[in-house]
Amino acid sequence: MKKVYYLSTCDTCKRIMNELELGDAFIKQDIKEQGISGEELEELQNLSGSYEALFSKRARLYRERNLKDQELLEEDFKNLLMEHYTFLKRPVIVNNDEIFIGNSKKTVEAAKKSLTN
Repeated sequence: MKKVYYLSTCDTCKRIMNELELGDAFIKQDIKEQGISGEELEELQNLSGSYEALFSKRARLYRERNLKDQELLEEDFKNLLMEHYTFLKRPVIVNNDEIFIGNSKKTVEAAKKSLTN
């Protein structure tokens, strides 16, 4: 599967997608418009190894709810990810059996390398 989960209102997501030149081979899913299903989230968790890896601790709601002061378990991360799109670290790029989560320079470079192989 070749897919990218992103937010169309996020300039960083758009910049990364342009930089990686994701063509028509990739399914592009705007998580605000289309959401993310439990099945899709489970697939991402299987590739990443945990729900926490998919979770954005920079999300506004994370701070507003003082979640950093709580001890969150995998089930908590899963429930929060299902509850609101903003908790998904983005973009999430799936290139067959590889997953790239977030916008760090290292992650983008790894995705770029994967896409050119």
